[in-house]
Formats: sequence, C-alpha cells, structure tokens
Amino acid sequence: MSNLKLHPSLDNGIEPSAANFSGGTLQCLCPTDKVEIRIDAQTLHNHACGCSKCWKPAGAKLAVIAVVPRDKVSVIANAEKLVIVDERATIQRHACKECHVHMYGRIENKDHAFYGLDFVHTELSPQKGWAAPGFAAFVSSLIETGTPPEDMKDIREKLRALGLEPYDCLSPDLMDALATQVAKLNGVLASR
Repeated sequence: MSNLKLHPSLDNGIEPSAANFSGGTLQCLCPTDKVEIRIDAQTLHNHACGCSKCWKPAGAKLAVIAVVPRDKVSVIANAEKLVIVDERATIQRHACKECHVHMYGRIENKDHAFYGLDFVHTELSPQKGWAAPGFAAFVSSLIETGTPPEDMKDIREKLRALGLEPYDCLSPDLMDALATQVAKLNGVLASR
C-alpha cells in the first residue's frame, strides 16, 4: 500500500490549512502565457475525487478539488485561452485549451444546491495554506476510469490512513445540502 500513488498532494503529505489564509492565484501548466485565476477567499470542502470528469495531474488516480464562492473567483490573465470542456455538464469546467488543465468549474443552474460555488484545484497555486482535503468522494468511480476493482480495498485503506474517509458519493454534509435543495424545489421543505 505504501507504493500506491493517489495524487502528489496526498502522497507527499497533506499540507495543513493556514490560519487567516485569504486566497491566492492558480496558474495553468503552460510554460508561458499562463492562464491565471485570482481566488479572494479560503476554499471549502476540499476533497480527493475519483470521478471521471475532474482534471487530474499526470499519473494521479484522484483529483483534489475544493469550492469557493463564485464572486471570489476572477480570471486575471489569458482568459482567451479558456474553453468549457463539456457545455452539457452540470459543472462547466473551464480549461486551458493548450495544456488542458481545468482552471475552475462553475454551475450555471440557479436551482442547483451548489449554485454560487466554483470548483478549483488549489494544487495549481504557488501559495501555501489552502484548506486541506477532508474526505474522498466518488471513490468507486475509479473503476470507471480503468482502476482494477481488486485495487479498491487498498485505495480505501490508504485514504483512511491519510485521514480521508472514502465515500462513493459526496460527504454526508454535501449530500444533505443536495437533498435539502431538492426538497425545497419540490415544496417538501420551506425555503428560507
């Protein structure tokens, strides 16, 4: 299990969050003319993700991704290089069309529970102190991306050893947020 590689920011030791951290920049992987995104807040719900849609660095099994309020995200350099990966997807992932790195993901559906939050990969930041990952989501989806099913036990054990509870969906708090939004839209719960 010790030689099992999941993601550089997990395999090389999870860096703790910094107190009073208020944001920084993200940069694509192009050698020049990098797309640069400014994030004016600390991230929330950082997690390892096994889904087939999230960008992963070369050789990584998992993505590491967090959310931040969309009004705290701005493109500050080379916006013309951004393209939406899949316009039909719930999360509109904006990627650099040259290096293919996902710079941010945005939900445009105002009825979605996560509307107003953008998804970002803080590993693309030169700054240290971003929120540390707190769980692993969509772990079973690794099979869909080619991971042999017999490797899943070791992957879940390594995630737990890192302090990241593996889920085959999102964390309970985030699943509750999604279910609450559906209940409100269906009139089962009153909107506040």
